[in-house]
Amino acid sequence: MTEAGIRHGEGLSPGALTTSGVGSLALAALASWSDPLLLVWGHVVPGWGVSGVLLVLALVLWWTCFRVARGAEAARLLGARATWWAGLVSRVLIVVAAFGVVGGAVNDLAQGARYYVLRPTGPGGCTAVVRETSFLMIGNGEAYAVGRTGLAWGEAGSWVVDDGYRPVAGGTYEVKWERDGGLLFINGTHTEPVIQGGMTDIDCGW
Repeated sequence: MTEAGIRHGEGLSPGALTTSGVGSLALAALASWSDPLLLVWGHVVPGWGVSGVLLVLALVLWWTCFRVARGAEAARLLGARATWWAGLVSRVLIVVAAFGVVGGAVNDLAQGARYYVLRPTGPGGCTAVVRETSFLMIGNGEAYAVGRTGLAWGEAGSWVVDDGYRPVAGGTYEVKWERDGGLLFINGTHTEPVIQGGMTDIDCGW
């Protein structure tokens, strides 16, 4: 939302504008330490990418709201103390969100994360998306259930495989769909067995 758009909305007090700005940063900070995932035209946007976009949008909204609030005549009613606290909280949230975004990107890079969109899709376009990583002698995987919105706010299930094996990359998996959802079966090999997990419900909340 632009500054002109906020001004044109009128009726928002400086306090409401300040709260909106800080609230947007709080949402961005929460998302950066959550586990979102976005599917756009068959391409996966990792959680840190989604959080990064949200952080940029939140910063634009925060800066615009604070600028309009400071320019408003009634802004004096907020008092210096309230303005100081809002500024401090905003800066803390920005740092928290930035660390979450950077941490997610570094984690993906360090563990060689790969994302896969599994086929076939289920009823209503429900799609299973998998993130696979490996570190030292352990392979990890998380599955996400992505519905019509293309957004998943958290993983549907996870698994651990010995010897850094990646079952989806290796093709040792199977997706079965029914009317009320799907099941993702993860299989290891004789030398690289599944240690934990292995079967995940894929439910897009129909």
